[in-house]
Amino acid sequence: MYRRDFLKGVSALSVGVGALTFLKSMPALAARNDTLVVVTGTTINSLDIHRSGTNRPSYQVAVNCYDRLLTFGHKQLEDGSFSYDYDNLQPELAESWDVSEDGRTLTFKLRDNARFWDGKPVTAHDVKWSFDRAVTLGGFPTAQMAAGSLEEPEQFEAVDDKTFRIRLPHSSKLTLPDLTTPVAIVINSEVAKAHATDQDPWATEYLHRNPAGSGAFKVERWDSGQQLVYSRNDDWACGPVAKIQRVIIREIPSQSTRRALIERGDVHFSQNIPAKDARELEAAGKVKVVSTPIENCLHVLCTNLNFEPFQDKKVRQAIAYAVPYEAIFNNAAYGRGVSMWGGDSSKPESIAWPQPFPYSQDLEKARALMAESSHADGFSVPLSFDLGQADWAEPTALLIQEALGKIGIKVSLNKVPGANWRTVALVEKSLPLHLENFGGWLNTPDYYFYWAYVKGNLFNSSNYDNKEIAGLVDETLYMAQDDPKYAPNIRRMIEIAIDDVPRIPLYQPSLNVAMQQNTTGYEYWYHRQLDVRPLTLKQD
Repeated sequence: MYRRDFLKGVSALSVGVGALTFLKSMPALAARNDTLVVVTGTTINSLDIHRSGTNRPSYQVAVNCYDRLLTFGHKQLEDGSFSYDYDNLQPELAESWDVSEDGRTLTFKLRDNARFWDGKPVTAHDVKWSFDRAVTLGGFPTAQMAAGSLEEPEQFEAVDDKTFRIRLPHSSKLTLPDLTTPVAIVINSEVAKAHATDQDPWATEYLHRNPAGSGAFKVERWDSGQQLVYSRNDDWACGPVAKIQRVIIREIPSQSTRRALIERGDVHFSQNIPAKDARELEAAGKVKVVSTPIENCLHVLCTNLNFEPFQDKKVRQAIAYAVPYEAIFNNAAYGRGVSMWGGDSSKPESIAWPQPFPYSQDLEKARALMAESSHADGFSVPLSFDLGQADWAEPTALLIQEALGKIGIKVSLNKVPGANWRTVALVEKSLPLHLENFGGWLNTPDYYFYWAYVKGNLFNSSNYDNKEIAGLVDETLYMAQDDPKYAPNIRRMIEIAIDDVPRIPLYQPSLNVAMQQNTTGYEYWYHRQLDVRPLTLKQD
C-alpha cells in the first residue's frame, strides 16, 4: 500500500533539501508495518522538558520516553474517537498510592519491576531527584509543579527504594492530576549525576540531547530541525509493550508538502493539521481525520488594559458586540471546534468551562456603547497575532479589522514571528490588542482563571487586575469540587469575566490530526502531543 514511486511528480511541491532527502527514502520506510512515520510542521528544540527554552513540540519526548507516577484512563467520545479521561486516574510508575485523611500526605508504592533503559531499577530516590530538579530549575516546569502545590524539595521524601512520599502545605484537588503532566517525569538520577558539573548540577546540557528514562520508547536518533527517531523499549513495565517497533517524526515546514505526504499514503500520521485541511481531507475520505475540542482552551481576542482606551469597560464591551463570531468560526475554524458566543445569560447557571459568553455581533449596540464611552470618536490600535498560528489567526484578524472599523476603531495588523511571540505577548505583555490561545492542562475552571485572569500570571496578557476574581481564585484553586462554596465561586468568576470582558472568547478550538486507514489507537491528550505508545498499524 505504501511502496510507491513518490518522487514522481514531486517537483510540483515546494520542498527544501532536508525534505527531499526524506522523501527519497520514505517509500522504503513507510512500507514496514513495524515502523510508524509521522510528519509535523513544528521543530523539536530539546529532549529535556525541564530545560529553559524547551518548546511545546518537544514535550512529546517526555510523554513517550519517560514515566510518571500516575496517568489517566481513556474514554470514547461521541464521534467514536478516543480521549484521555480526566476523571479516571490510573497507576503508571506507581502501582498504588495512598492519601492521608487530611489530604496533605501522599504515599506512592513504585512497581518492583520498573527499570531504566540501562537496566537500573527505578527507585524513589530517582523520583525525588527528578522532582527536586523540576521545582528548582525555574521557568515553566517549576510553575507547572507549583500548580499542584509541589514547590520545595523538602516536600519530597524517598522513604525507601520503592516508597515515595509528598507532603503538601494544604490538600489540593490539583496535585494528583499534576503528576500526570509531561513535566512530572522520572529521570535516571545516576546517569544524570554522572554528567552533572558544578556549573550544571542538574545535567541540563547532557539531558538536552540524551534522555535517561524508563519509558515505552527510547530516542534512537535526533537530527535537530529534521527528524526524531524512537525505538521501542521491549522491557517497559508501566503498560502494554508498544506494537510499533520504531517511530520516525519528520519535521516538514511546508503544510502543502505534509498534506501531499498524507494524501498519497507515504506517511502514516500528520499531527496538528489546519482546520481547512481537516475539512477537505475528511470530505475526500481517503484518510481518517479526528478533530477533538481542546479541553479548557479558548481562542480569544485580548484587550490590554495598559492601553488607555481599553481601561474603559464600555469600549471592551463594544468590541465584544462588534466581533463577527460566526464569520470567524466559518472562515478561520472551518466549523471545527465549539462556538463561544450567544450564551443565554450574563449570570451563568452552569460552572462548565469554557462556556459561551452572551455576546453576538450587534453593531448597533456596539456603536451605542462606543458613544457612551470616553472614546466616542474612536481611536487607532494595532491588532497583533502570532505568525506561527496564522492559519486561524490571520483570517480572524482581517475579519476583526473590518468589523471594528465600523464602530470607529481603526485597526492595523501586526504580524509577530512565532519565535518572538511568547516574549512580547506573555512575558512583556506589551501588545495592545491581540489574538491569543491558552489551554489549561488541569481541567478545572479555576485553573484557567488562575493563569489567564490573575494579575502577573503568564497567560494574563491583558494585564487584567480584578481583586474579586483574584480572591475567588485563591479560595477556589485547591478546593474540592464538591465543596458547597466551589460552584458559587466559579459562577461568580465567570459572571465577572463576562461583564468586564478583558478576554473575548471566539471559539474553543479543535486539535486536528490525519492518519492512514490502517493506523489505529490514536488518543487525544490535553498536552496536544502525540502519544505513540498505543498506536498500531494493521497488516495490509
